[in-house]
Amino acid sequence: MLAHSAIEAPIVYAGNRVAADDARDILAKKSLTVVGNVMPELGKLATDSAREAIRDIFIARIVHAKGIDRAQEMFDDVLMPTPAAVMEGARLLSDGDGREEGLGELLVVDPGGATTDVHSVASGESSSGAIQKGLPEPRIKRTVEGDLGMRYNAAAVVEAAGAERIAEQANVPVADIPAILARIAENIEMIPQTPAERAFDRALLSTAIEIAVRRHAGTIETVYTTMGPATVQYGKDLTRIEIVVATGGAPIHLGEHDALLEAMRSAPTDPHSLRPRAPRLYIDRDYLLFAIGLLASVEPSAALGLARRSILPADRVQEVAQ
Repeated sequence: MLAHSAIEAPIVYAGNRVAADDARDILAKKSLTVVGNVMPELGKLATDSAREAIRDIFIARIVHAKGIDRAQEMFDDVLMPTPAAVMEGARLLSDGDGREEGLGELLVVDPGGATTDVHSVASGESSSGAIQKGLPEPRIKRTVEGDLGMRYNAAAVVEAAGAERIAEQANVPVADIPAILARIAENIEMIPQTPAERAFDRALLSTAIEIAVRRHAGTIETVYTTMGPATVQYGKDLTRIEIVVATGGAPIHLGEHDALLEAMRSAPTDPHSLRPRAPRLYIDRDYLLFAIGLLASVEPSAALGLARRSILPADRVQEVAQ
């Protein structure tokens, strides 16, 4: 069907290696890349080669429209999409550079104008002896919530959370929210200037982070079997993560670190979520995590040093600011 279709998009084959030659023959007239099987064994995921191929296609084709391919001619080969760079920065911050240890298992949230990205570097294994269901989760995982953005998708954040909740957090009448959203839609590059605008942005920020982290983390539920009740886990158990990192312009400039931390950790009202229980909040105070990820591919020690200077505990950020 793909071979006879009008589809001109690149195709990545990441399936059974026995069928790879047939795939090459059938899709000979398409732009095909063959990589390793994403599931070489039952219940085992191996996504690195597929992810690398997708990254290379992204660089070679999609960014051509933005002229980044011309920029690449002026620099070295250190070029990658921003979410991938943030994920690489998170990995370095967690694991270290081989000579110096990192911070250990962690969670990174990166809210932006259009999406809220969440990265976790953690095994995700159950901390309570729950039975794992579904495919194993990758240790380094990224989720991109395309409906949770501070500007392009502000209305979607309000819809997901409920206007009453946003109004309560922002201390505005519910009836005023449509007009506020209309102003944001008219000027998606707006920067809050008044206390009221900042309060509304804080409400959007904390809500987008809470929903995004809840979606990223796993869940548990009790099922009843012939042997009695059993606890089943779906997705990653992030309850033991001790460090959560906030990066991006909104967390840096809007402050309210207590609200940020509250949005990322588990809550008694949501006992099935496997979000971090008692983490410490770190702030990427100079918004450099993406640059750290880029630098890590050529100078990991320098990148880790830069990370340790820029990404600090929230209370230290306040001390430095003072």
